[in-house]
Amino acid sequence: MSAERPSLPPVRLNSEAELARDALAAPLFVRAVRLARWAGPDTRVGAGGELVEAQVPAAAEHLGLPADEDGAAYASEAWRLAVDTGLLDVTDPDEEAEDGDGEGTVTAGENLALLTGGSPQDVLAIWLDGLDAVHADATAPVLDDFADLVGEDGSIDFDALDWDPEAEAEFLDGVLGNLYLLTLADNGAGEGPVPLPALAASMIVPDDMGEPTDDILEQVSEAMMRLDDQFRLLEPIGIVAYRPVDEALLVEEGETADASAAGADDEDVTRYGMVKLTPLGLYGIRARMLEAGMDAPAVGDLAGKGADVLLDGIAHYPESAARAEVKLWLDGYGTEGAVAAAAELLAAARGTDEGAPLRRLHCQQALALAGPEAEPAVRAVLGDPELGGLARVWLAERGAADVPAPPEDMIFWLAIDTIAAQLDADGELDELQGLVEGLSAQHSGFFDEVWRVDHPATADVLEAMGRLHGDRKAAKAARKAAFKARSRAGS
Repeated sequence: MSAERPSLPPVRLNSEAELARDALAAPLFVRAVRLARWAGPDTRVGAGGELVEAQVPAAAEHLGLPADEDGAAYASEAWRLAVDTGLLDVTDPDEEAEDGDGEGTVTAGENLALLTGGSPQDVLAIWLDGLDAVHADATAPVLDDFADLVGEDGSIDFDALDWDPEAEAEFLDGVLGNLYLLTLADNGAGEGPVPLPALAASMIVPDDMGEPTDDILEQVSEAMMRLDDQFRLLEPIGIVAYRPVDEALLVEEGETADASAAGADDEDVTRYGMVKLTPLGLYGIRARMLEAGMDAPAVGDLAGKGADVLLDGIAHYPESAARAEVKLWLDGYGTEGAVAAAAELLAAARGTDEGAPLRRLHCQQALALAGPEAEPAVRAVLGDPELGGLARVWLAERGAADVPAPPEDMIFWLAIDTIAAQLDADGELDELQGLVEGLSAQHSGFFDEVWRVDHPATADVLEAMGRLHGDRKAAKAARKAAFKARSRAGS
C-alpha cells in the first residue's frame, strides 16, 4: 500500500539549544523571569494570583518600564506569565485570612531553577506553557466598556459579550496554521513576511469566490483589526515578527482599515500590517498542532528509525527535505556503518505492494548520499530481480569496475518500476512525459516486449504511457501493450 501523505510539509527546525536561547530572549519571557527573581516574602498577590495594585509600580520600576498605565500593564502581564508558567507559586489568599488582609504570598516555583539548571527541553516546555497562556489572552474578549456588563447586583453578564471562546481560538489557530503553511511553501522559499490583509482574507474569503462582496470585505477588515491586536500580544512571546497596522490609516476611532488593501501594491500593503513566523514560532505552532492530533512532520523525526519507516516517511517529502532527512539518518550510522545502513535500505526497498516502486526510488536517492563505503552492500544485490537494476545504476554512476550488464528482462522491469514510482510521486508532467518518451526510445520494439514484464504495475504504467507519450503512434502501441498486459494477468 502506498504511503499516506502527511497533511503538512515537513518543517526544518533549529536545534533545541538554539530554540531554548530564543525562548529565554523573548521580551515577555525575560520580564516574567526578572519578576520571578525579584519577588520576595513581602510580595503580595490577590485572589487570582495577580500582583496587588500597590506593588505594581515597584514591579514596573524593576523592569525599567515607565511609571504610567502602559508600564503597569506590561508589568502585570509579565507577572501573570510568571505565575502561569510555574516560575512562581502562589499561596491562596484564603489561607491567609487570619491576617485580615485577604492577600496571598508567592514563592519561587520549581520551574525557575530549571531555566538555568535544566535542559533545553525543560526551557522549551516552560516556554510552551507561556505560549498557551498568551494565546488564551489573545483570544479573550475585548471589553470596550466593562461597566456595561456589570449588573446592579454586581454580577457580570457574560452573554452580553457575544464571545465564543472555542470559535475565537479556532480562528486564531487557523490563521497561525495558514501562516505556518505559507512559511513552508515552495520548500521554504515563502519565508518572507505575509501581509495581514492576505492572511485575514485566507480565513474569510471562500476559495471559489471571484470578486469579494462588500459584506466579505467588511468581515476581512474586522478580522484584520482583531488580528492586529492579537499579533501585538503574541509578538513579545517570540513567535512572530510583526509590523502593526499603521495607525494613520484609522481615520477615526473605531474605524477599521480598508480590506481592499489585499490587492494594494507592496509599498502600500506594508502599512496594513506584516507578519512573519520566527524559528521559535515554527516550533511553537508545530507543537500546538501535534497536541491537537495533527500530522506535522519535522526533518529529523525519522533519525534512528528503521529504514522501512524512513523510506515510507519521505515518500512524499519535497526533494530538499527528503535529502536532509536521509542525511541525518545516515549520520546515525557513521562511516563505519555505511555498509549496514545501505543493506538495511536495500532490504526495506523490496516488495510488490503499491508503495514499493517509490520506496526503491527513494532508496536509490538515499544510497547516493551513502558514499563509496556502501559498495559491498550494493554489489550484494546485483542478482536480485527487484534491486539489481538500481544497484547497477548506482555502481555505474560512480564509475565502478566490473559492473555486469543487466539482462533484458531486468531493463524492462526497471523501466516499469521507475515510471510507477514517478507516477506515485506526482512529479511534474513535463518531466514525467520526458521520462516516458526517453525510456521507451532506449529499446527498439519496447512496447512489443514490455507488456510481458512480471511487475504489479505493468498494465497501469503502460496505460499512463499511452496518455503521456507525445508520439501518437507510440501512444497507441502503449495502450495496446496495456491491454495485452491486463489480458495476461487475467484481469
